[in-house]
Amino acid sequence: MSERKVLNKYYPPDFDPSKIPKLKLPKDRQYVVRLMAPFNMRCKTCGEYIYKGKKFNARKETVQTELYMGLPIFRFYIKCTRCLAEITFKTDPENTDYAMEHGATRNFQAEKLIEEEEKKLQREREEEELNNPMKVLENRTKDSKLEMEVLENLQELKELNQRQASVDFEGMLHIHREREERERERQEEEDERETRAMLDRALVKRLRDSDSDSEEESRGPPGSSGKPTDILSQSPADPGPQLKKPKPESWERSVGKLGGAGGLAGLVRKKQSLPAPLERNPATQPDRSQTGPGTFQGSSSAPQNKVSSLSLLGLYSDSEERERERERERAGPRTRTRTTQTDRQTESTREIWTVFEVIQKTSLPWTVQIECGFYILCVCFFIVTQCS
Repeated sequence: MSERKVLNKYYPPDFDPSKIPKLKLPKDRQYVVRLMAPFNMRCKTCGEYIYKGKKFNARKETVQTELYMGLPIFRFYIKCTRCLAEITFKTDPENTDYAMEHGATRNFQAEKLIEEEEKKLQREREEEELNNPMKVLENRTKDSKLEMEVLENLQELKELNQRQASVDFEGMLHIHREREERERERQEEEDERETRAMLDRALVKRLRDSDSDSEEESRGPPGSSGKPTDILSQSPADPGPQLKKPKPESWERSVGKLGGAGGLAGLVRKKQSLPAPLERNPATQPDRSQTGPGTFQGSSSAPQNKVSSLSLLGLYSDSEERERERERERAGPRTRTRTTQTDRQTESTREIWTVFEVIQKTSLPWTVQIECGFYILCVCFFIVTQCS
């Protein structure tokens, strides 16, 4: 398969290029080119406006009878976009522009026509002055007279404006500037006065607040006679003089307060010596099967002296601790190691029951107290298993 793009061609040995017939084309033949309208024009047939830059498929030909300094002049044929009438224009290398021939009129050409007329008159005047010196003198006299008339007219207009316009613009601007300065000074004075008044009010309010604070400190809070630490040893049964309690919030009704006098009173306990071992009384100490871990008796099953299930459970644990101490005394020094573990267990249990009683004395709902008790019993069980 031969190559698709061949650069070198084969020429036979008897090749004679003069024998190749030349193509004879007419000199005035036309070419189809794509161009844009060089200026705004209006069709004479239908009155359609064709703006500058409109694209056409035009026919181009060379004008045979016209040349400008050896440059050929080209003619273009286009058709109107509305009525398809033929419009022709050609190049004008003398003015570096295009000249309209027929089929349409060029828009915005009045200024160009005026310029052409002025150039034509200037050319004719120069030709006359070149051959007639008296004409030169006449033209100079006319020019000077015309110039004098123009200056007189200008001076009359200036005097008329000065007579009619008696307004002093400089004075008006000066008065306006002075007024603006006075307004600015007045505004600054008002701002300074307002700032000083605000500072005085803030100072008076601060002095009043400090005086009221000093008076309250000198008087002291109502019902505060006594030591500040009395609230720690005060029992919830004898609250003493207290302030009026505010209305509890919604979250305080469901969960309870995080702290208070009742909770602080249960944290301080006096160290008591161990009394003689108590005998187990079924009326005051419930059976282990009835008050085991995780079981609570309600307020209906409590005794008549209002002893709750938590306090009974604490008494029961105290009685068991005392029995263990008596057994430890009988055993002697052989079981000292086990005794130390039991002592640790007893101390931890006592602390847990102290927290248990504090929870009972607070104003928490029964449901929250039961949950706290259940968590504490779980902790006790974990401690017992670790010690054992």
